[in-house]
Amino acid sequence: MAMERRAQRRIQSLYRHLSPQASDASSLLHPIVLRAEQLSFRDGREAVIIGGMVLDIHALPLSPTAPGTTTPGKVHYVLGGVARNIADCMSKLGGKPFFISAVGHDMAGNRLLEHWRSTGCPIEGILQTQDITTAVVCCVLDPNGEVAAGVASFESIEKFLTAEWIQQFRYKISSAPVVMVDANLNDRALEASCRLAAGDNIPLWFEPVSVAKSKKIAPLVKYVTYVSPNEDELFAMADALSPGKLYCLSKRYKSQKNCPPESLIKMLKPAIILLLEKGVKIVVVTIGAQGVFLCSKEGSILTRTVVEKPQPLGVSSELHRLISPNCPSHKFHDVRQIEGTSHLFALQLPGLPASVKKLTGAGDCLVGATLASMCEGLNIIQAISVGIAAAKATVEADSNVPLTFDLIGVAGRFTWLRRLFMMDQCELLPASR
Repeated sequence: MAMERRAQRRIQSLYRHLSPQASDASSLLHPIVLRAEQLSFRDGREAVIIGGMVLDIHALPLSPTAPGTTTPGKVHYVLGGVARNIADCMSKLGGKPFFISAVGHDMAGNRLLEHWRSTGCPIEGILQTQDITTAVVCCVLDPNGEVAAGVASFESIEKFLTAEWIQQFRYKISSAPVVMVDANLNDRALEASCRLAAGDNIPLWFEPVSVAKSKKIAPLVKYVTYVSPNEDELFAMADALSPGKLYCLSKRYKSQKNCPPESLIKMLKPAIILLLEKGVKIVVVTIGAQGVFLCSKEGSILTRTVVEKPQPLGVSSELHRLISPNCPSHKFHDVRQIEGTSHLFALQLPGLPASVKKLTGAGDCLVGATLASMCEGLNIIQAISVGIAAAKATVEADSNVPLTFDLIGVAGRFTWLRRLFMMDQCELLPASR
């Protein structure tokens, strides 16, 4: 303490020497010395995104592949990584997310960092050193745009995107409206991210990434506010939380995977309820072309805004103008009357028809657009509607994240969504446990 006071006196003395006109140097300098870091980070309302930056190599064969030889086709280098795709999508919609990641001083890392710098978003959270070999994923796609086979090199993310690096940005996390983590992080980094968010009651979004990595939710579930699995990831998480409990149901689901939404939600319900009972507030289950199941034990949380007083970023007023009349929250106001009951509330928002080029990145952009919309003051129902429109644009593009999102075109898609709402095709269905 004595050493700190001496250092403080030296700084104050220097300040008086350089600024003799200051009548009370101590009163001017003291809050700057002690609280500059906190104050400089608390004047924004931007999401914090934590996870991998990856260079994707997409190979599309023009004829059936054969073992032991090459096949003619097209190969594309695509900027990827679940967290990077989500952050990039948010930036395309006018947000400035604070991204925490790690890349190397190599071709892949330089290309990824150059693009992120071009978005105008902060780069301070991205670690770049010579020791890192940037993460790369090589995928062979089938004619439908699905991943047929692939090889992933994520050692750099697991080794260098550490808890210590993330903790340096604790004040960014403490002032964020929402924090998103992807399951590519190592266990210590995931836990540090979750604890930092929970320490300031910041909502946490867990993106499971894959079936295998989705199981990392088990020790962290008490911190998770939102989770966004597909059906397979949902069952994997439920199994990690309660091993063996849903094994037979999972096998039945796999044999009836393409059933109608009414039957699908009945099969998924036990896994969804398990996550909700473990503490997750909202489960967003992506069901491919059929859209999304938005699930919660508390109906009112679906119409509640995360950011009560959002700071307009240029796109905010336009998003509100386009979405509010087309996805009206008042349609679901009656759910507040049954908050606290032992019901599962499952709302299906259908997907939009699309001319599919490839499916990679669609789920990431759904999450990215949802987060961006939540930060702009929309509730989760409205925000997911934006996410569905973004997912449509993504599957119709060549890149993991479309170069631009056309808000006029999006408005047309919301008109289509509005017709679904008016025809009661989007229903909030209470289902007893």
